Amino acid sequence: MGKSIFYHAGCPVCVSAEHDVLNLVKDVEVVNIGVNKARISEAEKAGVKSVPALLTPSGNVLHLNFGASIADVKG
Repeated sequence: MGKSIFYHAGCPVCVSAEHDVLNLVKDVEVVNIGVNKARISEAEKAGVKSVPALLTPSGNVLHLNFGASIADVKG
């Protein structure tokens, strides 16, 4: 894994965190799982329990400022 992946659900908390992450981290993929629900299982397999979350290149999941649980996003 070469880049970070930032998962979020599109809520105001997530969008605010996205702006900060993009200013701090280079080479980051942004995935809005509120819109792209096909990527939810990928996030879960990586260990994402809530969004916004940043998956680092080493596989660590950094859960940021709780916006929503994965279960809430799944609906």
